[in-house]
Amino acid sequence: QVQLVESGGGLVQPGGSLRLTCAASTTKFTMGWYRQAPGKQRELVATIFDGGTTNYADSVTGRFTISKDNAKKTVYLQMNSLKPEDTAVYSCYSRPTVDIEYWGQGTQVTVSS
Repeated sequence: QVQLVESGGGLVQPGGSLRLTCAASTTKFTMGWYRQAPGKQRELVATIFDGGTTNYADSVTGRFTISKDNAKKTVYLQMNSLKPEDTAVYSCYSRPTVDIEYWGQGTQVTVSS
């Protein structure tokens, strides 16, 4: 089992930035971030594969950057140019295999003036 703890969420004005942090028991596997807003389906925001390749949802491409530090066992999501529609609970995930996925408890991000 992989333990995941997110932090870094909060309230930010439109156009602002936040950096989310996911402390993991291991960063060895494919990892990334989901988000879910009230009344909406969960959305896969960003993925970083074990070799370092990254993927992003179209809605965040060019604004969000995922990275990881294997020595610190930490995954980051740098979010710039935030919009009100980015408001959601952001959860870190780890995917050791295609059939197994672990999630953290989530951190709230609210973009509002």
